[in-house]
Amino acid sequence: MKKIIIAGLGPGSPEDMTPAVMEAVKEADIVVGYKYYFQFIQPFIKSECKCIDTGMKKERERAEMAFKLAEQGNTVVVISSGDAGIYGMAPLIYEMQRNRAASGSPADIEVVSLPGISAFQKAASLLGAPIGHDLCIISLSDLMTPWAVIERRIKAAAVGDFVTAIYNPKSHGRYWQLYRLQELFLQERSAGTPVGYVRQAGREEQEVKLTTLSEFDPEDIDMFTVVLIGNSQSYINDGKFITPRGYYREEKQEDIKPGQSIMMESFRTIRSEMQHPDVPAWRLWPLLHAIHTTVDFGMEECLWMDDRATEILYNKVVDGSLKHIVTDVTMAASGIRKGALERLGIEVHCYINDPRSKQMADEKGITRSQACMQLAAEEYPEALYVVGNAPTALFEICDLVRKGKMHPVGIIAAPVGFVHVCESKHAVKTLKQIPKMIVEGRKGGSNLAATLCNAILTFDDAAQLKPGRDL
Repeated sequence: MKKIIIAGLGPGSPEDMTPAVMEAVKEADIVVGYKYYFQFIQPFIKSECKCIDTGMKKERERAEMAFKLAEQGNTVVVISSGDAGIYGMAPLIYEMQRNRAASGSPADIEVVSLPGISAFQKAASLLGAPIGHDLCIISLSDLMTPWAVIERRIKAAAVGDFVTAIYNPKSHGRYWQLYRLQELFLQERSAGTPVGYVRQAGREEQEVKLTTLSEFDPEDIDMFTVVLIGNSQSYINDGKFITPRGYYREEKQEDIKPGQSIMMESFRTIRSEMQHPDVPAWRLWPLLHAIHTTVDFGMEECLWMDDRATEILYNKVVDGSLKHIVTDVTMAASGIRKGALERLGIEVHCYINDPRSKQMADEKGITRSQACMQLAAEEYPEALYVVGNAPTALFEICDLVRKGKMHPVGIIAAPVGFVHVCESKHAVKTLKQIPKMIVEGRKGGSNLAATLCNAILTFDDAAQLKPGRDL
Protein backbone atom coordinates (compact mmCIF):
# COMPACT_ATOMS: atom_id res chain seq x y z
CA MET A 1 0.00 0.00 0.00
CA LYS A 2 1.39 3.40 -1.02
CA LYS A 3 0.92 5.56 2.03
CA ILE A 4 1.73 8.95 3.50
CA ILE A 5 1.16 9.41 7.23
CA ILE A 6 1.15 12.98 8.48
CA ALA A 7 2.12 12.79 12.17
CA GLY A 8 1.92 15.47 14.84
CA LEU A 9 4.76 14.84 17.29
CA GLY A 10 3.36 17.02 20.05
CA PRO A 11 5.51 19.67 21.72
CA GLY A 12 8.63 17.50 21.90
CA SER A 13 8.73 15.32 24.98
CA PRO A 14 8.12 11.54 24.50
CA GLU A 15 5.38 11.52 27.15
CA ASP A 16 3.39 13.98 25.05
CA MET A 17 3.57 11.87 21.88
CA THR A 18 0.54 9.71 21.17
CA PRO A 19 0.87 5.90 20.88
CA ALA A 20 -0.56 6.08 17.35
CA VAL A 21 2.22 8.45 16.24
CA MET A 22 4.89 6.30 17.90
CA GLU A 23 3.56 3.23 16.08
CA ALA A 24 3.51 5.08 12.74
CA VAL A 25 7.12 6.18 13.18
CA LYS A 26 8.14 2.59 14.00
CA GLU A 27 6.53 1.37 10.75
CA ALA A 28 7.99 4.12 8.56
CA ASP A 29 10.34 3.31 5.72
CA ILE A 30 11.15 7.00 5.35
CA VAL A 31 10.56 10.00 7.62
CA VAL A 32 10.44 13.39 5.97
CA GLY A 33 10.68 16.56 8.01
CA TYR A 34 12.73 19.41 9.35
CA LYS A 35 15.92 18.03 10.90
CA TYR A 36 15.38 19.74 14.27
CA TYR A 37 12.47 17.37 14.96
CA PHE A 38 14.33 14.13 14.18
CA GLN A 39 15.80 14.13 17.69
CA PHE A 40 12.34 13.55 19.15
CA ILE A 41 11.67 10.35 17.16
CA GLN A 42 15.15 8.81 17.19
CA PRO A 43 14.30 6.18 19.86
CA PHE A 44 11.34 4.88 17.82
CA ILE A 45 12.55 4.57 14.21
CA LYS A 46 13.74 1.25 12.85
CA SER A 47 17.39 0.91 11.87
CA GLU A 48 16.79 0.87 8.10
CA CYS A 49 14.48 3.89 8.16
CA LYS A 50 15.77 6.96 6.33
CA CYS A 51 15.29 10.45 7.77
CA ILE A 52 15.24 13.08 5.04
CA ASP A 53 15.60 16.76 5.89
CA THR A 54 14.25 19.33 3.46
CA GLY A 55 15.45 22.34 5.43
CA MET A 56 13.69 25.25 7.08
CA LYS A 57 10.78 26.84 5.17
CA LYS A 58 10.78 24.04 2.57
CA GLU A 59 7.29 22.73 3.27
CA ARG A 60 6.23 22.46 -0.36
CA GLU A 61 9.38 20.56 -1.32
CA ARG A 62 8.82 18.31 1.69
CA ALA A 63 5.32 17.42 0.50
CA GLU A 64 6.44 16.81 -3.09
CA MET A 65 9.22 14.52 -1.85
CA ALA A 66 6.73 12.59 0.31
CA PHE A 67 4.53 11.84 -2.71
CA LYS A 68 7.53 10.89 -4.84
CA LEU A 69 8.83 8.46 -2.21
CA ALA A 70 5.36 7.03 -1.56
CA GLU A 71 4.94 6.35 -5.32
CA GLN A 72 8.05 4.13 -5.04
CA GLY A 73 6.18 1.91 -2.58
CA ASN A 74 7.47 3.38 0.68
CA THR A 75 5.47 4.09 3.80
CA VAL A 76 6.34 7.74 4.33
CA VAL A 77 5.81 9.58 7.58
CA VAL A 78 5.81 13.37 7.35
CA ILE A 79 6.40 14.88 10.78
CA SER A 80 5.31 18.21 12.23
CA SER A 81 5.65 19.51 15.74
CA GLY A 82 2.46 19.87 17.77
CA ASP A 83 -0.56 18.90 15.67
CA ALA A 84 0.14 18.59 11.95
CA GLY A 85 -3.26 20.09 11.17
CA ILE A 86 -2.56 23.33 13.07
CA TYR A 87 -0.11 25.48 11.07
CA GLY A 88 1.49 22.16 10.01
CA MET A 89 1.92 19.92 7.00
CA ALA A 90 -1.52 18.30 6.84
CA PRO A 91 -3.38 21.01 4.83
CA LEU A 92 -0.55 21.26 2.29
CA ILE A 93 -0.38 17.51 1.66
CA TYR A 94 -4.14 17.17 1.27
CA GLU A 95 -4.18 20.11 -1.15
CA MET A 96 -1.33 18.60 -3.11
CA GLN A 97 -3.17 15.26 -3.28
CA ARG A 98 -6.19 17.05 -4.78
CA ASN A 99 -4.07 18.94 -7.33
CA ARG A 100 -2.19 15.81 -8.34
CA ALA A 101 -5.47 14.00 -8.97
CA ALA A 102 -6.72 16.94 -11.06
CA SER A 103 -3.56 16.86 -13.19
CA GLY A 104 -3.83 13.12 -13.90
CA SER A 105 -1.26 11.77 -11.42
CA PRO A 106 -1.94 8.31 -9.95
CA ALA A 107 -4.49 8.52 -7.14
CA ASP A 108 -3.49 5.33 -5.34
CA ILE A 109 -1.61 6.96 -2.46
CA GLU A 110 -3.46 6.84 0.83
CA VAL A 111 -3.03 9.90 3.06
CA VAL A 112 -3.63 9.59 6.81
CA SER A 113 -3.37 12.37 9.38
CA LEU A 114 -2.57 11.56 13.03
CA PRO A 115 -3.28 14.26 15.64
CA GLY A 116 -0.75 15.48 18.14
CA ILE A 117 -0.82 17.64 21.24
CA SER A 118 -0.56 21.22 20.03
CA ALA A 119 1.77 23.72 21.66
CA PHE A 120 -1.14 25.80 22.96
CA GLN A 121 -2.57 22.72 24.71
CA LYS A 122 0.73 21.88 26.35
CA ALA A 123 1.26 25.51 27.34
CA ALA A 124 -2.26 25.65 28.77
CA SER A 125 -1.68 22.60 30.95
CA LEU A 126 1.50 24.15 32.33
CA LEU A 127 -0.25 27.44 33.11
CA GLY A 128 -3.29 25.89 34.81
CA ALA A 129 -6.65 25.94 33.02
CA PRO A 130 -6.67 29.02 30.75
CA ILE A 131 -8.73 27.54 27.89
CA GLY A 132 -11.79 26.46 29.87
CA HIS A 133 -14.08 28.43 27.56
CA ASP A 134 -14.33 29.52 23.92
CA LEU A 135 -10.92 29.76 22.27
CA CYS A 136 -9.37 31.05 19.08
CA ILE A 137 -5.83 30.68 17.70
CA ILE A 138 -4.07 33.39 15.70
CA SER A 139 -0.69 33.24 14.00
CA LEU A 140 1.18 36.53 13.71
CA SER A 141 3.24 35.27 10.78
CA ASP A 142 2.46 37.34 7.71
CA LEU A 143 4.45 35.20 5.27
CA MET A 144 1.28 33.80 3.70
CA THR A 145 -1.43 35.93 5.33
CA PRO A 146 -1.51 39.74 4.82
CA TRP A 147 -1.13 41.72 8.02
CA ALA A 148 -4.41 43.56 7.37
CA VAL A 149 -6.23 40.21 7.58
CA ILE A 150 -4.35 39.23 10.73
CA GLU A 151 -5.22 42.54 12.38
CA ARG A 152 -8.92 42.10 11.60
CA ARG A 153 -8.79 38.68 13.25
CA ILE A 154 -7.04 40.12 16.30
CA LYS A 155 -9.73 42.78 16.68
CA ALA A 156 -12.48 40.17 16.27
CA ALA A 157 -10.92 37.94 18.93
CA ALA A 158 -10.59 40.84 21.34
CA VAL A 159 -14.14 42.10 20.79
CA GLY A 160 -15.54 38.55 20.90
CA ASP A 161 -13.98 37.97 24.34
CA PHE A 162 -12.25 34.78 23.19
CA VAL A 163 -9.41 33.24 25.11
CA THR A 164 -6.70 33.69 22.48
CA ALA A 165 -3.62 31.61 21.73
CA ILE A 166 -0.88 33.35 19.75
CA TYR A 167 1.40 31.33 17.47
CA ASN A 168 4.51 32.71 15.75
CA PRO A 169 4.38 35.76 18.01
CA LYS A 170 7.77 37.14 17.10
CA SER A 171 10.92 36.53 15.09
CA HIS A 172 14.11 38.43 14.33
CA GLY A 173 12.44 40.18 11.41
CA ARG A 174 8.97 40.46 12.93
CA TYR A 175 9.08 42.39 16.19
CA TRP A 176 6.32 45.06 16.14
CA GLN A 177 3.29 42.84 15.46
CA LEU A 178 3.05 41.56 19.03
CA TYR A 179 3.14 45.13 20.35
CA ARG A 180 0.25 45.98 18.03
CA LEU A 181 -1.72 42.96 19.24
CA GLN A 182 -1.22 44.06 22.85
CA GLU A 183 -2.42 47.56 21.94
CA LEU A 184 -5.56 46.22 20.26
CA PHE A 185 -6.41 43.88 23.13
CA LEU A 186 -6.01 46.68 25.69
CA GLN A 187 -8.69 48.61 23.81
CA GLU A 188 -11.18 45.81 24.59
CA ARG A 189 -9.87 44.00 27.70
CA SER A 190 -8.96 45.18 31.16
CA ALA A 191 -5.32 45.81 32.02
CA GLY A 192 -5.46 43.00 34.58
CA THR A 193 -6.44 40.31 32.05
CA PRO A 194 -4.20 37.27 32.67
CA VAL A 195 -1.53 36.52 30.08
CA GLY A 196 0.56 33.36 30.20
CA TYR A 197 3.36 32.33 27.91
CA VAL A 198 5.49 29.23 27.62
CA ARG A 199 8.79 28.91 25.80
CA GLN A 200 9.86 25.52 24.46
CA ALA A 201 6.83 23.81 25.99
CA GLY A 202 7.58 20.21 26.95
CA ARG A 203 11.31 20.46 26.24
CA GLU A 204 14.37 20.78 28.46
CA GLU A 205 14.57 24.54 27.90
CA GLN A 206 10.95 25.03 29.01
CA GLU A 207 10.06 28.37 30.63
CA VAL A 208 6.61 29.20 32.02
CA LYS A 209 5.59 32.76 32.87
CA LEU A 210 2.39 34.44 34.04
CA THR A 211 1.58 38.16 33.95
CA THR A 212 -1.20 40.59 32.97
CA LEU A 213 -2.09 42.27 29.70
CA SER A 214 -0.71 45.65 30.76
CA GLU A 215 2.48 44.22 32.31
CA PHE A 216 3.15 41.81 29.45
CA ASP A 217 6.49 42.59 27.75
CA PRO A 218 6.73 41.50 24.08
CA GLU A 219 10.52 41.69 24.34
CA ASP A 220 10.37 38.57 26.54
CA ILE A 221 8.99 36.53 23.62
CA ASP A 222 10.69 34.63 20.81
CA MET A 223 9.63 32.31 17.96
CA PHE A 224 9.60 29.27 20.30
CA THR A 225 6.99 30.84 22.59
CA VAL A 226 3.22 30.39 22.69
CA VAL A 227 1.19 33.20 24.28
CA LEU A 228 -2.26 32.74 25.86
CA ILE A 229 -4.50 35.75 26.63
CA GLY A 230 -7.50 35.28 28.93
CA ASN A 231 -11.06 36.46 28.46
CA SER A 232 -13.04 38.83 30.71
CA GLN A 233 -13.76 36.02 33.20
CA SER A 234 -10.19 34.68 33.44
CA TYR A 235 -8.27 35.14 36.66
CA ILE A 236 -5.05 34.16 38.44
CA ASN A 237 -5.24 32.14 41.63
CA ASP A 238 -2.33 30.64 43.54
CA GLY A 239 -0.03 31.05 40.55
CA LYS A 240 -2.45 29.41 38.12
CA PHE A 241 -4.23 30.93 35.12
CA ILE A 242 -7.91 29.90 35.18
CA THR A 243 -10.79 30.56 32.78
CA PRO A 244 -14.00 29.31 34.42
CA ARG A 245 -16.49 27.22 32.48
CA GLY A 246 -19.37 28.32 34.71
CA TYR A 247 -20.06 25.30 36.89
CA TYR A 248 -19.77 27.17 40.17
CA ARG A 249 -21.93 30.00 38.84
CA GLU A 250 -24.69 27.52 38.03
CA GLU A 251 -24.43 25.97 41.49
CA LYS A 252 -24.62 29.31 43.28
CA GLN A 253 -27.55 30.55 41.20
CA GLU A 254 -29.93 27.76 42.12
CA ASP A 255 -31.83 30.07 44.52
CA ILE A 256 -31.82 33.08 42.19
CA LYS A 257 -35.08 34.11 40.53
CA PRO A 258 -35.26 34.40 36.72
CA GLY A 259 -35.43 38.21 36.72
CA GLN A 260 -32.32 38.54 38.82
CA SER A 261 -30.51 35.91 36.75
CA ILE A 262 -31.21 37.91 33.58
CA MET A 263 -29.98 41.10 35.21
CA MET A 264 -26.79 39.39 36.39
CA GLU A 265 -26.12 38.09 32.90
CA SER A 266 -26.77 41.58 31.52
CA PHE A 267 -24.24 43.09 33.91
CA ARG A 268 -21.62 40.52 32.93
CA THR A 269 -22.25 41.31 29.27
CA ILE A 270 -22.02 45.05 29.89
CA ARG A 271 -18.77 44.68 31.77
CA SER A 272 -17.25 42.55 29.01
CA GLU A 273 -18.08 45.27 26.45
CA MET A 274 -16.99 48.30 28.49
CA GLN A 275 -13.91 50.20 27.40
CA HIS A 276 -12.66 50.50 30.98
CA PRO A 277 -14.10 47.67 33.11
CA ASP A 278 -11.20 47.69 35.56
CA VAL A 279 -12.34 50.84 37.43
CA PRO A 280 -12.93 50.67 41.22
CA ALA A 281 -16.19 49.11 42.43
CA TRP A 282 -17.58 52.45 43.67
CA ARG A 283 -17.44 53.68 40.05
CA LEU A 284 -18.12 50.39 38.23
CA TRP A 285 -21.34 49.56 40.10
CA PRO A 286 -23.30 52.76 39.21
CA LEU A 287 -21.85 52.63 35.69
CA LEU A 288 -23.22 49.12 35.17
CA HIS A 289 -26.62 50.29 36.42
CA ALA A 290 -26.56 53.36 34.18
CA ILE A 291 -25.60 51.42 31.04
CA HIS A 292 -28.12 48.68 31.84
CA THR A 293 -30.90 51.27 32.07
CA THR A 294 -29.96 53.33 29.02
CA VAL A 295 -28.11 50.81 26.79
CA ASP A 296 -25.67 53.67 26.33
CA PHE A 297 -21.97 52.92 26.77
CA GLY A 298 -21.39 56.65 26.52
CA MET A 299 -22.14 56.64 30.24
CA GLU A 300 -18.49 55.68 30.74
CA GLU A 301 -17.60 59.18 29.61
CA CYS A 302 -20.46 61.28 30.99
CA LEU A 303 -21.12 59.78 34.44
CA TRP A 304 -19.13 61.97 36.83
CA MET A 305 -18.75 61.15 40.51
CA ASP A 306 -16.93 62.48 43.50
CA ASP A 307 -14.20 60.17 44.73
CA ARG A 308 -15.73 57.08 46.38
CA ALA A 309 -19.21 58.68 46.18
CA THR A 310 -21.12 55.37 46.00
CA GLU A 311 -19.23 53.91 48.92
CA ILE A 312 -19.61 57.05 51.03
CA LEU A 313 -23.35 57.28 50.42
CA TYR A 314 -23.88 53.58 51.09
CA ASN A 315 -22.04 53.96 54.39
CA LYS A 316 -24.54 56.68 55.29
CA VAL A 317 -27.29 54.13 54.66
CA VAL A 318 -25.52 51.69 56.97
CA ASP A 319 -24.94 54.20 59.78
CA GLY A 320 -28.52 55.50 59.57
CA SER A 321 -27.77 59.05 58.45
CA LEU A 322 -29.48 58.42 55.08
CA LYS A 323 -33.11 57.72 55.93
CA HIS A 324 -34.91 59.93 53.41
CA ILE A 325 -34.72 60.41 49.63
CA VAL A 326 -36.31 63.38 47.87
CA THR A 327 -36.99 63.27 44.11
CA ASP A 328 -38.05 66.06 41.79
CA VAL A 329 -40.70 64.00 39.94
CA THR A 330 -42.84 60.94 40.66
CA MET A 331 -41.23 58.93 37.85
CA ALA A 332 -37.87 59.09 39.59
CA ALA A 333 -39.50 58.08 42.87
CA SER A 334 -41.27 55.10 41.29
CA GLY A 335 -37.99 53.80 39.81
CA ILE A 336 -36.32 53.39 43.18
CA ARG A 337 -36.73 49.76 44.20
CA LYS A 338 -39.41 49.29 46.83
CA GLY A 339 -37.78 46.11 48.10
CA ALA A 340 -34.55 47.94 48.84
CA LEU A 341 -36.38 50.82 50.55
CA GLU A 342 -38.33 48.44 52.78
CA ARG A 343 -35.25 46.35 53.55
CA LEU A 344 -33.24 49.42 54.55
CA GLY A 345 -36.02 51.43 56.19
CA ILE A 346 -35.74 54.41 53.84
CA GLU A 347 -38.62 56.68 52.78
CA VAL A 348 -38.98 58.46 49.44
CA HIS A 349 -40.66 61.85 49.17
CA CYS A 350 -41.81 63.76 46.11
CA TYR A 351 -43.63 67.12 46.36
CA ILE A 352 -44.52 67.64 42.71
CA ASN A 353 -48.19 66.77 43.33
CA ASP A 354 -48.36 68.41 46.76
CA PRO A 355 -50.92 71.27 46.60
CA ARG A 356 -48.51 73.42 48.59
CA SER A 357 -45.93 73.33 45.81
CA LYS A 358 -48.41 74.67 43.25
CA GLN A 359 -49.56 77.39 45.60
CA MET A 360 -45.99 78.41 46.44
CA ALA A 361 -45.00 78.43 42.76
CA ASP A 362 -47.95 80.68 41.89
CA GLU A 363 -47.32 83.05 44.78
CA LYS A 364 -43.57 83.39 44.26
CA GLY A 365 -43.50 83.21 40.47
CA ILE A 366 -41.14 80.23 40.46
CA THR A 367 -41.35 76.77 38.89
CA ARG A 368 -43.12 74.00 40.74
CA SER A 369 -39.80 72.10 40.89
CA GLN A 370 -38.22 74.98 42.76
CA ALA A 371 -41.14 75.07 45.15
CA CYS A 372 -40.77 71.32 45.73
CA MET A 373 -37.17 71.77 46.80
CA GLN A 374 -38.08 74.61 49.17
CA LEU A 375 -40.74 72.46 50.82
CA ALA A 376 -38.33 69.53 51.06
CA ALA A 377 -35.68 71.75 52.66
CA GLU A 378 -38.11 72.55 55.46
CA GLU A 379 -39.01 68.92 56.18
CA TYR A 380 -36.02 66.79 55.06
CA PRO A 381 -32.99 69.09 54.75
CA GLU A 382 -30.52 66.19 55.14
CA ALA A 383 -32.04 63.80 52.60
CA LEU A 384 -30.43 62.31 49.50
CA TYR A 385 -31.67 64.58 46.70
CA VAL A 386 -32.35 62.85 43.37
CA VAL A 387 -33.10 65.03 40.31
CA GLY A 388 -33.95 63.40 37.00
CA ASN A 389 -35.97 66.00 35.19
CA ALA A 390 -35.80 69.68 36.17
CA PRO A 391 -32.61 71.77 36.05
CA THR A 392 -34.44 74.45 38.07
CA ALA A 393 -34.62 71.92 40.93
CA LEU A 394 -30.82 71.61 40.86
CA PHE A 395 -30.33 75.37 40.82
CA GLU A 396 -32.71 75.65 43.78
CA ILE A 397 -30.80 72.98 45.72
CA CYS A 398 -27.53 74.88 45.14
CA ASP A 399 -29.14 78.11 46.34
CA LEU A 400 -30.62 76.51 49.46
CA VAL A 401 -27.32 74.82 50.34
CA ARG A 402 -25.43 78.10 50.00
CA LYS A 403 -27.97 79.83 52.24
CA GLY A 404 -27.57 77.10 54.84
CA LYS A 405 -31.20 75.99 54.54
CA MET A 406 -30.39 72.51 53.19
CA HIS A 407 -27.65 69.99 54.05
CA PRO A 408 -28.07 67.00 51.71
CA VAL A 409 -26.20 63.79 52.52
CA GLY A 410 -25.76 63.47 48.76
CA ILE A 411 -27.03 64.61 45.36
CA ILE A 412 -27.82 62.68 42.18
CA ALA A 413 -27.98 65.19 39.31
CA ALA A 414 -29.44 63.79 36.08
CA PRO A 415 -31.87 66.30 34.54
CA VAL A 416 -32.32 65.87 30.79
CA GLY A 417 -32.96 68.46 28.09
CA PHE A 418 -31.61 71.48 26.24
CA VAL A 419 -32.28 74.56 28.37
CA HIS A 420 -30.02 75.26 31.37
CA VAL A 421 -29.39 71.51 31.84
CA CYS A 422 -25.59 71.61 31.50
CA GLU A 423 -25.39 74.82 33.53
CA SER A 424 -27.33 73.32 36.44
CA LYS A 425 -24.90 70.40 36.59
CA HIS A 426 -21.92 72.73 36.59
CA ALA A 427 -23.51 74.58 39.52
CA VAL A 428 -23.92 71.36 41.55
CA LYS A 429 -20.22 70.56 41.12
CA THR A 430 -19.37 73.61 43.22
CA LEU A 431 -20.87 71.93 46.32
CA LYS A 432 -17.53 70.38 47.22
CA GLN A 433 -18.46 68.90 50.59
CA ILE A 434 -21.47 66.90 49.32
CA PRO A 435 -20.97 63.48 47.62
CA LYS A 436 -22.45 63.69 44.13
CA MET A 437 -23.23 61.66 41.04
CA ILE A 438 -23.73 63.79 37.92
CA VAL A 439 -24.69 62.76 34.40
CA GLU A 440 -22.78 65.41 32.51
CA GLY A 441 -24.08 67.16 29.40
CA ARG A 442 -27.64 66.99 28.10
CA LYS A 443 -28.20 63.33 28.92
CA GLY A 444 -30.16 62.20 31.94
CA GLY A 445 -33.71 61.33 32.89
CA SER A 446 -35.77 60.06 35.80
CA ASN A 447 -35.03 56.41 35.04
CA LEU A 448 -31.31 57.14 35.09
CA ALA A 449 -31.54 59.11 38.33
CA ALA A 450 -33.48 56.24 39.93
CA THR A 451 -31.05 53.54 38.82
CA LEU A 452 -28.10 55.50 40.25
CA CYS A 453 -30.00 55.66 43.51
CA ASN A 454 -30.52 51.88 43.34
CA ALA A 455 -26.78 51.42 42.81
CA ILE A 456 -26.16 53.21 46.12
CA LEU A 457 -28.75 51.16 48.01
CA THR A 458 -27.28 47.85 46.75
CA PHE A 459 -23.57 48.67 46.86
CA ASP A 460 -22.97 45.68 49.15
CA ASP A 461 -23.74 43.47 46.10
CA ALA A 462 -21.08 45.12 43.95
CA ALA A 463 -18.15 42.90 44.91
CA GLN A 464 -20.03 39.79 43.75
CA LEU A 465 -21.44 41.57 40.69
CA LYS A 466 -24.87 40.36 41.83
CA PRO A 467 -27.56 42.93 40.95
CA GLY A 468 -31.32 42.52 41.22
CA ARG A 469 -31.67 41.34 44.82
CA ASP A 470 -34.76 43.49 45.32
CA LEU A 471 -36.52 42.79 42.03
